[in-house]
Amino acid sequence: MPILGITASSQTNSPTAVDYLVVAGAGAGGGGDNAPNATGGAGGAGGFRTSTGFAISGSFTVTVGAGGAAVSAASGSSGNSSVFSTITSAGGGGGGLKNVNGISGGSGGGAGCGVSGAKSGGSGNTPSTSPSQGNSGGNSTSNANSGTGGGSAGSGSTGANPTSGGAGTSNSLSGAAVTYAAGGGISNTTAGAANTGNGGGANTTNNAAAGGSGIVILSYANTFADFTTITGLTYTKTTSGGKTIYTFTAGTGTVTI
Repeated sequence: MPILGITASSQTNSPTAVDYLVVAGAGAGGGGDNAPNATGGAGGAGGFRTSTGFAISGSFTVTVGAGGAAVSAASGSSGNSSVFSTITSAGGGGGGLKNVNGISGGSGGGAGCGVSGAKSGGSGNTPSTSPSQGNSGGNSTSNANSGTGGGSAGSGSTGANPTSGGAGTSNSLSGAAVTYAAGGGISNTTAGAANTGNGGGANTTNNAAAGGSGIVILSYANTFADFTTITGLTYTKTTSGGKTIYTFTAGTGTVTI
């Protein structure tokens, strides 16, 4: 898998537009603070943005956002943004610690349990994009011991109270259907899988789970030439269905057409 790549192609005409998928790193779950049966909120999914026919020329930046790191006895760390050219997907918000609101982000983190009063999930689609890049985390209820699930990119999919995160969204730009940007769930410490933008889980222990890293995928007709140079990024180049597909899984760098 190349880190610094120079590609070659028998084609000589450079691509002028691409279809893209940009998913940010997800938020980590919040800690339960070791309180019996009192959970933190789960991490929100990374922001999810996709479109077709985006014009490109010269060179552009690609960044793959890391997921929020696992925490102990604290609200979850938010994920990091992913970037393609002028398109930015915001990192998912971390889940709230026990008795703490979730953190806003691409999708919001779930609220921590409301032992001392109801708490709010973090707002999704922050900052605002159109179409929306994500949804809010779940709200916890007063005097409840359970935190709430993280928000996700699924249409209208707010983190459920108390156990489920919001559903992710299926996308086939890679050449196969993959579900991305699901919110984290409660009563588990399952980390978001790498390159999915899935939120980290939370339970009754101090230690909640990390958020999954993001991904950037670019696709265009294989009648056009490969990109000339790619620096600073981990990526693969494949072909499927008459398309050249670049999948970026880590790093930040420059792609030259």
